[in-house]
Amino acid sequence: MSLAIIHSRARVGMDAPPVTVEVHLSNGLPGFTIVGLPDASVKESKERVRSAIINSEFTFPSKRITVNLAPADLPKDGGRFDLPIAIGILAASEQIDSAPLTALEFIGELALSGDLRPVKGSLTASIAAREENRALFVPICNADEATLPSNVTVFATSHLLHICAHIQKKTLLSPALPPPPSISTPNMPDMEDVKGQQQAKRALEVAAAGKHNLLMIGPPGAGKSMLAARLPGILPPMTENERLEVAAIQSIALAGNALDWNIRPIRTPHHTSSGIALAGGGSNPKPGEISLAHNGVLFLDELPEYGRKALEVLREPLETGEISISRAACQVKYPANFQLLTAMNPCPCGTPDKPSNGCVNPIACSNRYQSKLSGPLLDRIDIHLKVDAVPLSQLNQSTAPGENSQTIRTRVEQARAKQIARAGKANHDMDSKEVATHCQLSADNQKFIERAAEQLGLSARAYHRVLKVSRTLADLEDRDDIAKHHISEALSYRGIF
Repeated sequence: MSLAIIHSRARVGMDAPPVTVEVHLSNGLPGFTIVGLPDASVKESKERVRSAIINSEFTFPSKRITVNLAPADLPKDGGRFDLPIAIGILAASEQIDSAPLTALEFIGELALSGDLRPVKGSLTASIAAREENRALFVPICNADEATLPSNVTVFATSHLLHICAHIQKKTLLSPALPPPPSISTPNMPDMEDVKGQQQAKRALEVAAAGKHNLLMIGPPGAGKSMLAARLPGILPPMTENERLEVAAIQSIALAGNALDWNIRPIRTPHHTSSGIALAGGGSNPKPGEISLAHNGVLFLDELPEYGRKALEVLREPLETGEISISRAACQVKYPANFQLLTAMNPCPCGTPDKPSNGCVNPIACSNRYQSKLSGPLLDRIDIHLKVDAVPLSQLNQSTAPGENSQTIRTRVEQARAKQIARAGKANHDMDSKEVATHCQLSADNQKFIERAAEQLGLSARAYHRVLKVSRTLADLEDRDDIAKHHISEALSYRGIF
């Protein structure tokens, strides 16, 4: 037959919409045309496909070849359609059997030799193919991520010839197996290396247990970056759904199996990063740093040094856990449920309380520096922590080391387990209805927190965040009720700004 229909998948945000690759061979002057809103990289596939077919010892038909990528109004990009186009040409020219193709899907970029190269978004394509009850062929470098979903049939190979042999039932491929669970523990800095800073270590434990956002403010050398580097070591492990979400984002951002899906992502963009770098963007919008930090940590050091516009893009995802990126061609939505960890100096001079540093007016200098941060952004940060410098005499003391990260992580995991069992999510992610249900107070404690909120001038959002932190403090003590000292400690984390 002169017409072949091949199933494939495009990549639009977190979705993998179906694309039907229609290949028609007709008489006339030899030619090769691709229609269906392809971009430059898709149009260039003509030369890759031609060479791959010839170098795989097949015959490239000397006919007029028309390839239609349907639907025509969906933009197509990348080299992911090389493989389905090649399979379609071989089927239309009757060099391979077209009957089995109705239950198969293909994505992959072809080298001139016929080898398969990895593409982005194979995990989302695998999930979509499973929903259609079709098997998916991918390059072997995409095997690990494509097999992560359960009950999916994936065939991974390295060359076009292997796929054709399987279709012709000459040499059948075995379905790819999911990667074995990682048993290695990442080597992370340990909390026992931090001397002093008991209040800061306590705040980090609370932040890790409830997934609360944290801002540390203190002079240079106080240990803010050292403390931030130890937060990942006390975070609880990811659930199956969280790992799949992280893998899906990384699959879109990176081709191949470059990362360990079992480790929470930690993103540390430089303070020169733009708003687009943080939020994501481009003509075909790609995920930014806040989406790459989904289910992990986004650490912003020297917070006031970031551009005001760049910081303001954090406001919506901090509240909703996702971000929508609109462009002329399309609109995509990426998850961005990250834990924000930030650090800053009190002023550009570092220590405004020391006149030797050159501060003519220390109070005005600090106020001007800290005013770079908007009130709505600070309102979305649950814990505001002042980190004082550790006296040199304490640094030089040969005291016994403090608690290690493993001990703290055990308490964090127990507290997080209580939250998952109670509300199905971390305390930070609770909405207002869930806060009213799970953060109920006694009459005396309710009056106490209302008076404190009025004196501190807390907004309704800040009030709810105090309740969430109080709930986490109670969880760390394995208590069902929220006591007054939990509320007092949570309020102490809101007194800097």
